Amino acid sequence: MKVLTGAIAAVIGLVVLALLAVVGVVISDDDASATESSSTSGGGLKGVPAEFREWILKADDACKEQEMTPALLAAQLWQESKFKTSKKEATSPAGAQGPAQFLPSTYAMYARDDDGNGEASLWDIGDAVMAQGRMMCSLLKSAKSSGYPGDVRALALAGYNAGWHRVVQFKGVPPKSFANGETYDYVQLILSYIPRFQGPSLLQVSGHGSAANALRKAVDRIGTPYAWGGGGPAGPSKGFCDGTNGYLNGECVASSTIGFDCSGLVQYAFAPTQLLPRTASAQYGATSDRPVSRSDLKPGDLLFWSHGGSGSIYHVAIYAGDGNVVQAPRTGRNVEVAPLTSAMPERDYYGATRP
Repeated sequence: MKVLTGAIAAVIGLVVLALLAVVGVVISDDDASATESSSTSGGGLKGVPAEFREWILKADDACKEQEMTPALLAAQLWQESKFKTSKKEATSPAGAQGPAQFLPSTYAMYARDDDGNGEASLWDIGDAVMAQGRMMCSLLKSAKSSGYPGDVRALALAGYNAGWHRVVQFKGVPPKSFANGETYDYVQLILSYIPRFQGPSLLQVSGHGSAANALRKAVDRIGTPYAWGGGGPAGPSKGFCDGTNGYLNGECVASSTIGFDCSGLVQYAFAPTQLLPRTASAQYGATSDRPVSRSDLKPGDLLFWSHGGSGSIYHVAIYAGDGNVVQAPRTGRNVEVAPLTSAMPERDYYGATRP
């Protein structure tokens, strides 16, 4: 959740390229104190063959575990097959097959006809990548509930390579002494490959001025976990549970999650140029003297949702242009780009302000 000062003189460019594609926004402002730059972090993907990209993004979107990212899936595919799809190049001596290197018996547990061609095949890119995503999502859940030390991504990757029973056996990633270090090296290599496939972010912002700076700071946090009560001017922080909020499947997750809630993200984005109050309701109160109609929204405006009246405002987001917002949505999700029309229930939309 976030804030801005100054008059926006022009919105020079905004391009949305399909679902989860790159949006380019250029904002100029009377305040030219900031130098022009672009956002390059977040939940994007690079260096992946076009035929894999769509399916990696779909597999990531289908998994609600915050540790799952497109770059993690891409790095794993690179280690498994270098994105090869021929039977000659993508069949291992151990009998693993396809771009995601499944044993047929393992693939049967996760197989679906995701590409709709009438066959669930580990040789089809779509079917293989979606099955990879389902297996990794399941392993991430097991890793998080196991209580074993270390990066849950490492535990999940070890389970993918050696079987979850080996993770249980060693109560963590198997050591170098296991299987001549195959699983240990597999995990370390994939984690090291992730930066190669990371970014650009789903929303790129260039330009200068307070509007661009606030939006850029918010965009650079795409992928950061949601934590009820978390975040502020200094960045993400652990949240807390209040008896109602901060829980996932009955468990308090906010107190162990470093991230942002909606107003914490907004406060972070606009600091230090403009220090907004901490809650969404207070942020509306601090900016309500500058209301903006929905037809006149500009990047950097604040959007609010309410259960009824200004005293019941429960959510705030930043307008990103072309009908999209940047927001920290709810527990179990990450900071994201979302359509304004579906970011929160449409009936709850209360109004917008210009900080």
